[in-house]
Amino acid sequence: MSTLLPGRRRPRTPAPVPPTRLHARDLLAEALTGLLQRPGRSVLTMLGTVLGVWAFVAVLGLTSTATGQIGASFSLLEETTVTVDDAAPGGGRATSFPADADARLGRLNGVVAGGTWWPVPVRAPLISARPDVTAVGDQGADIGVYAASPGALRAMQPTLATGTLYNTFHQTRGERVCLLGLSAARLLGISRLDGSPAVFVDGVSYSVVGILADTERLPQTLLGMVIPTTTALREYGAPLDSPAQALIRTRPGAAQLVARQAPLALRPDRPDLLKATPPPDPHGLRDQVDTDLSGLFLALAVICLVVGAFGIANTTLVAVLERTSEIGLRRALGARPRHITAQFLTESTALGTLGGLIGTSLGVATVLGTAVVRDWTAVLQPAAVLPAPLAGTVTGLLAGLYPALRAGRVEPLAALRR
Repeated sequence: MSTLLPGRRRPRTPAPVPPTRLHARDLLAEALTGLLQRPGRSVLTMLGTVLGVWAFVAVLGLTSTATGQIGASFSLLEETTVTVDDAAPGGGRATSFPADADARLGRLNGVVAGGTWWPVPVRAPLISARPDVTAVGDQGADIGVYAASPGALRAMQPTLATGTLYNTFHQTRGERVCLLGLSAARLLGISRLDGSPAVFVDGVSYSVVGILADTERLPQTLLGMVIPTTTALREYGAPLDSPAQALIRTRPGAAQLVARQAPLALRPDRPDLLKATPPPDPHGLRDQVDTDLSGLFLALAVICLVVGAFGIANTTLVAVLERTSEIGLRRALGARPRHITAQFLTESTALGTLGGLIGTSLGVATVLGTAVVRDWTAVLQPAAVLPAPLAGTVTGLLAGLYPALRAGRVEPLAALRR
């Protein structure tokens, strides 16, 4: 037991040093200072997140907008199309449709246009643009021959590249005229009609009156030639492999009524010979298309975000290596490892958040700009737009986690020696 001499005081125990603290305001100030010290690098680091979030929002927005437009067009086309099939048994006979089918269909309320059509039963036809061709080559081997009445042509809603459609005059007289699909015309080398070109089918000439650039219905006619039904019946007989069919274009909302009335209007004596098919419900297929496209493009957007995350992680790690002496000085002045970790993690999170906000704005602007240019209705899902800045924040947080932890493990003495 020690004793104190007279006049001596007991030495005081030094007070413990309070642990250093890093307030949130100081943390944000330090992180902002670190970012502003190297503005060029900060911008380039943030660019990865900007591109990822921009792709995320733009791709999902454009997918929703495009599929909505496709769905609307698909629904309108399907809801205004009625087909009537020749359901009579047997073949090799005259079609069950009357000769004035176009006029009978046109008198139905709600019908815009309608008529009959079928693939012409001609086996391996020799089709060429010259009368002296004696063997089929690749030029006309894939060209089909179709018969269609003037009403069926109007129901197809064709777009003409040049020329005109044949009319009731050609139909009544059974004229040898034809329409060429754009692909068939290219195969035959016909692009202009000012020289009155002709197409020869097994040596029989047909004057080309028009070239179809596109059709809303019966797209198979674009790779073929179309002739009047009266001409087809006289030259090649009744349809064999594929029965005749009536194609009807209706006003929106009238398809179901027209489908019920068409067989009786065409054959009041035997409506059972004809079978009308109303438009199917397109919602299931449209929803499937929407789901498939959204899933595909969502995967691409996630890949973009992953690429942006690797960019932030790489740049943040390089910044840690370059700022080792600064980290050592901060540690020597009392900064704890968690303070260093929090500083670098805040910097990467701030870059991710700012990149997410900028990328979301660019994505929304891209969707709106595309919709305006294409005259579409922009569709932006809140589930894709609202979480997008948060996705940037999470990306920056996760990307900076490892570099921040590594910065916190830097020893002050080893860092100051560098």
